[in-house]
Amino acid sequence: MNKAWVKELKGIIWIVLALAIFLSLLTYSPNDPSLFHQSSAPALSIENLMGYPGAYLAGTMLRLLGLATYALPAVIFIFGGLIFWDKPCKSLWWVMVGTIGFLVSLSALLYFYFPDSPWSHSLIGSFIYQVLIRNLNLGGTLAILVTIISLSLFLIIPLPLRSLQEGFLSLCQKIVSGVGKGFGYHHKRREKSLGSKRSLISSAMIGHGQEKEDDKQPMGVIPSSTNKSGGDYQPPPLNLLDNPPSIDKGSLNKELGTRAGLLEQRLKDFGVQGRVVQILKGPVITMYEFEPGPGVKVSKIMNLSDDLALAMKALSVRIVAPVPGKSVVGIEIPNDIRCPVSLKEILDSPTFRQNRSKLPLALGKDILGNPVVTDLAQIPHLLIAGATGSGKSVGLNGMICSLLFNATPEEVKLILIDPKMLELSIYDGIPHLILPVVTEPKKAAGALRGIVGEMERRYHLMARYGVRHIERYNQMLGEHPDPAQGEGGDKLYYIVVVIDELADLMLVSSREVEDSIARLAQMARAAGIHLIVATQRPSVDVLTGVIKANFPARISYQVSSKVDSRTILDTIGAERLLGKGDLLFLPPGTSNLQRIHGAFVSETEIKRLVDYLRYQQQPVYDETIMKIEAGAEDQLEEEHDEKYEEAIQLVARTGQASISMIQRKLRVGYNRAARMIELMEKEGIVGPADGSKPREVYIRPDL
Repeated sequence: MNKAWVKELKGIIWIVLALAIFLSLLTYSPNDPSLFHQSSAPALSIENLMGYPGAYLAGTMLRLLGLATYALPAVIFIFGGLIFWDKPCKSLWWVMVGTIGFLVSLSALLYFYFPDSPWSHSLIGSFIYQVLIRNLNLGGTLAILVTIISLSLFLIIPLPLRSLQEGFLSLCQKIVSGVGKGFGYHHKRREKSLGSKRSLISSAMIGHGQEKEDDKQPMGVIPSSTNKSGGDYQPPPLNLLDNPPSIDKGSLNKELGTRAGLLEQRLKDFGVQGRVVQILKGPVITMYEFEPGPGVKVSKIMNLSDDLALAMKALSVRIVAPVPGKSVVGIEIPNDIRCPVSLKEILDSPTFRQNRSKLPLALGKDILGNPVVTDLAQIPHLLIAGATGSGKSVGLNGMICSLLFNATPEEVKLILIDPKMLELSIYDGIPHLILPVVTEPKKAAGALRGIVGEMERRYHLMARYGVRHIERYNQMLGEHPDPAQGEGGDKLYYIVVVIDELADLMLVSSREVEDSIARLAQMARAAGIHLIVATQRPSVDVLTGVIKANFPARISYQVSSKVDSRTILDTIGAERLLGKGDLLFLPPGTSNLQRIHGAFVSETEIKRLVDYLRYQQQPVYDETIMKIEAGAEDQLEEEHDEKYEEAIQLVARTGQASISMIQRKLRVGYNRAARMIELMEKEGIVGPADGSKPREVYIRPDL
């Protein structure tokens, strides 16, 4: 009787230990301290139910063994149950050896089957898998891992040999059925790692050839027969992006309570009575909802933003008065500890994954830390402004990457216009492009004209079926195909036109660019064509009334003045942003601004994504649009410039003909002045350039 009681007690101890380990794993938080993550947070801020021991155990084991760690409490529970119910079991030492072999082999096997899951990236499992695959190849690796798992289970669970043999054969049958697929997958992974190096060399060679033939013929046209189906296209995995760094939240929570009391005291010093009723903590800023006392005017609080920034020792303070739907004033103060927002955590959030749109844009997180994703198809166009260093280009890259992660080349195509030749050229050669990245302003005008022609063609196709939207057209095409309609046989893909710097285009050919953008913004939504236009100079000569009227959705990063903020958002506030991705988003159909902290994506991450996409497929360029683009330069030269006659009179009056003089006197850009001089030479007004000598002038002032 005494021995039975001791066995039951031992069994209960093992079962309780298994439950404790299971709870520690179930309540694991990456912010808790562990062997691989040190934290100075107080004990009250530990999120694990088992406290420090549970946090250290869960964090360390998950980092070492990954998802296989969850099998540990199950093994301990089974061992304790066998002891409690007085069933035959192996000795403790054999069970320990079997458990170690089982967990290590299972961790390596999970790393093979789920390479894209962060839970499978364990230190021990990945190391064992890499060592085995390097020496035994795939078949030998799987055989070794399955054998060790089976033998380990034999050491842990006292099964009869015949039952174990039957279970082992059944397991082997299921595993072997996937070996063929595994061989192909592993071969593809090796080819991708080699192909990324090849793509760097090939893209460099293609780029070298393009520089010489850029002005003569379209670049790199790939025959449509090579990549029409896209059946082998695999969407890029999220492990191409870096994981966000962990932040100590304990000190941040302590900071918030202290600041709320300090804010109330500073407002009292300025003669404003009231109290902070709620604190809305975000990754970058915190909004303190302040309820003013009786008789306090909102305008008085609005004028205190600079004084509060000085009193609170803050970089900038933005006041939202009043908060829509509440009887409070929102006071936004930057956090001392800024939590970075990465693109990966936005793309991996349920908000993005559950979005059914083909054109989701990952913008970042709001002031509460919730992911913000908008649908470009519903906006339907986006206007972006921001000063240098505000994070505008990084945000634009994040939007492009969110489209590339979500859609295949058969669903979404891109036209990237980058007059600065800095930000978007990295995407050249990906399969989602209709054209090579456009870097010359003259060709950009031609590309926009070509998209207008594509829009008109699509409207003619949709008119044949009596539909008014691209989605309905594709649906009708699948239900009632009509081979006699020739060009109407293929489904239509979405087209997203991204312009990185509108100001450079407006300097070269403002009238044509403005007309094309305005027409696309007015009519292109139903045809599946959408615009994302960015500029760092939101002045009225760049963002004209015609352009602004057709872009109801706008984003403003930090700008230099209230005038620029009013130009882009029709209200002030953008001049008080913090920079580094801090932005204000104006959704269509509302005047309420939404403050968002933009998602960060590094150039290294973009390079990984681009290399992956280049290896997947080659681009299939649209030859029709490329012909229009190539002929844009000649057509622009033949167009009448409104200041051309004035330039002729200036040359005749001064007897000199130089580009710099026309730039200074007429206040035009270099490209425009050079085009005028070239046209004068073609018309016989001035002579050809002769080295450092000035050009001859063939007309007199009286002409």
